[in-house]
Parts: sequence; C-alpha cells; structure tokens
Amino acid sequence: MSQYDAIAHVYDRLNAELDYGAWADFVEANFARHLPARPSLVLDLACGTGSMTHELAARGYDMIGVDRSPEMLSEAYARAGETMPLFLCQDMRSFELYGTVGAVVCCLDSINYLTADGDLERCFSTVHNYLDPDGLFLFDVNTPYKFAHTYGDNAYILEDELDGRSIFCGWQNAFDPSSGLCDFYLTLFEEDDDGRFIRAEETQHERCYTHDALLAALEKTGFAHLDTYADYQFGAPTDTTERWYIAARAIKH
Repeated sequence: MSQYDAIAHVYDRLNAELDYGAWADFVEANFARHLPARPSLVLDLACGTGSMTHELAARGYDMIGVDRSPEMLSEAYARAGETMPLFLCQDMRSFELYGTVGAVVCCLDSINYLTADGDLERCFSTVHNYLDPDGLFLFDVNTPYKFAHTYGDNAYILEDELDGRSIFCGWQNAFDPSSGLCDFYLTLFEEDDDGRFIRAEETQHERCYTHDALLAALEKTGFAHLDTYADYQFGAPTDTTERWYIAARAIKH
C-alpha cells in the first residue's frame, strides 16, 4: 500500500480535474437515499490530502479522516480552515475509532490499493465494526474494464504548475490480468527555485476486483449491498464503465 511519499505535496495539482463539490453532492444524495436521517459523524477512510474530508466538513458534518500516509495527512492539516476534522494516521485495514459513525466514505479507488489476500475482508470488517447499525458504507473502485483498457501497459504524462514552478509526472502502467495486480511506476520532475528539476520516483500498486468479489466480501463482513452506480447521477453500470460507486448498509443484530 503506497504512502505517496514522493508526490503528496503535488497530489492535488496532479488531480486538479476532480470536482469534489460534485462528488460531495453525490455523497449527500446517497445519505438522503439510503439513511433515515442525515449522519452527524462521518469517516473519510483513506482520506489522503483531505479534499473530501474538508468538503463535507464545510457542509456541517463532523468529520474524521483516516490515512496511512503522514505526508498526505500533513497536506490535509495544512488545508484546514474554519473547521478542523480529526485526522488519524492509521491503516485502513485495522483502524481504531473512539466510537461508531453514521457513514463511512472511501473515495478515489482507495479500495483498489488493498492488494494482499484477505485485505479486502479485513478492511470491510473494520468498517462494519465502527458503523452505527444500518450505517452507510459508500466507496468506489476502478473496474476491470479500466484496468484492461485504460491502464493496461499504457504510459501517460501529467503536466501542471505549483506556485509558479513546473511539475511533470511520467506514469507507466503494468497490468497482469492473471493476478489482477497493476503496478504504477511514477517519475516526478519538479522545478526548483534556480530552474533545475528535482527527480523523485515512486511505485504504487492496485488490485482489480470483480463486482462479484466485492459483493461477496461485503456479505461475508455483515453488509447488505444496496446498489452500484456508474456516475454521480446514479446511472446503471455498463460493460465499459470505468468506476463503480457502491453503497452498502451495515447489518447489526
């Protein structure tokens, strides 16, 4: 599981196309659709730099953000405004909270970073433990179609600026369909004050999960699958959908 050591400080610039306002609208629409009342306490699992955490906190939710990377959490702390969520540096497979929460959200294919055998069920079981009875678990994953066709063995170049200095990120993929594992080899070039470029390298890994595997893990850990969506408009997935948004309810007796 990557800790984003090399790219934490430029992560948000490299993902500048993400509309967290629209994503948070979708999260709140799921709350309205699947919960009897607005949750007061929400966990943002694998929160990264806290973009969703802060967005939901600004909308009046009491937020907890959990992430394994100190570097990413440092960025999340630096972005704090009038509201300061509780940030905890913990593993998404075995985190500990002070009590239960009404909803857990896990964004931007963080579930795909659970690559070892048993990781998925350990994570889901921990989420179930800290959800209120009938609490909502909302997460997204990259689909098998995306791993095979968008990732594959393709390479990409991302280019942007940070504080007036250029940043380039070379991104080489290596997807193994037999294991379901995809390696991402990232090379970052960041312009220094004197015009030179500083190079940093990082390797990340994701696992491709089938829809059946995800639903089986949810059922085994005490969840009822509510629905799977293809977009923020609650569209039905197709064979070419690249991201599944999955909603599940914690069943507790």
